[in-house]
Amino acid sequence: MAPTTDSAGNTEDAAAARASLETLRTEIAKAVVGQDPAVTGLVVALLCRGHVLLEGVPGVAKTLLVRALASALELDTKRVQFTPDLMPSDVTGSLVYDTRTAEFSFQPGPVFTNLLLADEINRTPPKTQSSLLEAMEERQVTVDGTPRPLPEPFLVAATQNPVEYEGTYPLPEAQLDRFLLKLTIPLPSREDEIDVLTRHASGFDPRDLRAAGVRPVAGPADLEAARAAVAETTVSAEITAYVVDICRATRQSPSLTLGVSPRGATALLAAARAWAWLTGRDYVTPDDVKALALPALRHRIQLRPEAEMEGVTADSVINSVLAQVAVPR
Repeated sequence: MAPTTDSAGNTEDAAAARASLETLRTEIAKAVVGQDPAVTGLVVALLCRGHVLLEGVPGVAKTLLVRALASALELDTKRVQFTPDLMPSDVTGSLVYDTRTAEFSFQPGPVFTNLLLADEINRTPPKTQSSLLEAMEERQVTVDGTPRPLPEPFLVAATQNPVEYEGTYPLPEAQLDRFLLKLTIPLPSREDEIDVLTRHASGFDPRDLRAAGVRPVAGPADLEAARAAVAETTVSAEITAYVVDICRATRQSPSLTLGVSPRGATALLAAARAWAWLTGRDYVTPDDVKALALPALRHRIQLRPEAEMEGVTADSVINSVLAQVAVPR
């Protein structure tokens, strides 16, 4: 059967959106060297309307990565440096008294943006951390009883340092579970680090992305077309069962005190679906699930203290589960 005009148009829009999103890697590489997996993870999160936790030592271009992504997608971005004295209203906004009108008016906080970079989120107390919960889950902020919707698209990219814990407040499990993916940002290889230094020696300024040649290659319309196409990506009953079996297996692992919740299973399926579409397919395979298992699940499990002392990691537990759960044919 020949497609209708609408379906043909939608197919063309989706193909154009995929082509635009595929060029993101090339565009962002003009500013950020060797972080393709993180770029892909951020795009997957945007397609799933999810949020991302970026973990890496200082100086591996986490901030630059988010800024370059926003520039290449022509999206607004704001950065908040989370500190122990940061207040919830510093993030969400507050009512300000206007002496000219003798009335209170709402002053939006930095959360009213498309890409919010929450830098070192674990350095602020839980009260301020929790100010993001409503924004992340409901995509709105309630101030003085009035809900105020956030812009669309909206993504929180929160960073944390994996090696420095003094003066930090670990994120509670309920908040960690709100992040679709946890992406680890590794130190660059020797070749990539040489490339970074060569660029800086040639005059590269990370604060001036335009001068680096980063240009918008996609936009909100492309994201909407892509999200519609992802929603049409086929998920078989066998794949759904495979995702459930993986998550249930983590709850039975002797190395864990907390396994993956049903929300985690939903996140893994959504991420695998977006990844399948990005790679050019309209159906999900077991390999898609495996590819997204680590970033989608590593922050949703909790190791037993004795397992940590033996050198067990969240990633090693998930890899072990993937090796044990039967793969559908």
